[in-house]
Amino acid sequence: MKHLYQRIRDDIEAKIMSGEWPPGHRVPFEHELMAKYGCSRMTVNKVLSTLAVNGLITRRRRAGSVVAEPSTRQAVLEIQDFAREAARTGTVYRFRILSRSIEPIDAAAAQRTGLPPGTEMLCVSTLHIMDDVPQAFEQRLINLATVPEADKEAFRDDPPGTWLLRRVPWTDAEHIVRAVNADASMAKRLQTQTGAACLVLERRTWQAGAFVTEARITYPGERHHLVGHFSPSFKGGTVGQAVP
Repeated sequence: MKHLYQRIRDDIEAKIMSGEWPPGHRVPFEHELMAKYGCSRMTVNKVLSTLAVNGLITRRRRAGSVVAEPSTRQAVLEIQDFAREAARTGTVYRFRILSRSIEPIDAAAAQRTGLPPGTEMLCVSTLHIMDDVPQAFEQRLINLATVPEADKEAFRDDPPGTWLLRRVPWTDAEHIVRAVNADASMAKRLQTQTGAACLVLERRTWQAGAFVTEARITYPGERHHLVGHFSPSFKGGTVGQAVP
């Protein structure tokens, strides 16, 4: 099924990217794709969901799917809220907390955050999913000295990033973007190939000089791109956010 899923996806993406199917072109209905490829509705639905999340097609209830117009570019020093992004694109968002623990930070984390080694932090790993397709894997540290209420928070209703945005105002942020290749564990989490290119966004925020949180978010490169907006009158740089 995985091989067939990739074949269908590659075929449709090639038609869109080559211009053979321009914006507004009707994508074959699910039953047409099922007949063409001899596959199940579940496989076809997964392909179309992935293409919709990636902004290549627009799915319309009862009217089928069409090739999407080029997506609006997003200025990105803003802190991403996955749920809000899903609502904007019309996709279904959910998240899974994979691990949660309180641990002392090591020397490397202490250097990044400016806190003493051994400072206890809440460590949370989260998988972000849109239309049943993993879109990002997040590893986050939360400073319990700045956000003590996080100690008892289970993050059942909101992922850690959204929870923090709603409760803790931040005054300073640092973004660092890296390129990495997915190891076997990361490839499994993100449903991509081992060795596939990934974008890693490292983000740290402070509140009036007090460290709040560090997030390391890994995106599958094939499903995301970075956009930056700049002005010649602005003395400083901004870094683009990974957007689907």
